[in-house]
Amino acid sequence: MGILSGNPQNEPMHYGEVFGAWSYLSVAKGLHAGYQIFANHTGDDDLKKLIEEAIQGLKQEISQTEELLKVNGVGLPPTPPDRPTADLESIPVGARFADPEISASISKDIAAGLVACSQIIGQYIREDIALMFGQFHTAKALLGAKFLKLNKEKGWLIPPPLHLQTPENK
Repeated sequence: MGILSGNPQNEPMHYGEVFGAWSYLSVAKGLHAGYQIFANHTGDDDLKKLIEEAIQGLKQEISQTEELLKVNGVGLPPTPPDRPTADLESIPVGARFADPEISASISKDIAAGLVACSQIIGQYIREDIALMFGQFHTAKALLGAKFLKLNKEKGWLIPPPLHLQTPENK
């Protein structure tokens, strides 16, 4: 029996695993604070619901990742303070994020999160941690599909130019 056999929780994390989880947690904490700000800026009820869903998902990811790092004796990145709830009408129109901008930004974050989860899964040798990030990946993919649907329904998705003409065969 080698060092990496038996109960995965008893296996040490390697430096890449620690860095991946710590970095992921640091970004998730920043996104959590940012999405609280976005929630203050949106006037669209459907978008607001999805932002709240994104915040709840981040809270779950943060909790699980913090627990993983604590159990393995790794110091945690700083946590930004929660943002207060603000009245949308008290934010001047020129200073507000627009709903399409908010939705596009979160959609971009979800896409980046999918890549990050995939990269982490690929470099982990601890199955339990790879599975945890697999769960994060699945949740992000589902949330991303909801944002895509919302962006299409609201007319916020601006596709690149469509390639309708193909070269003729000679």
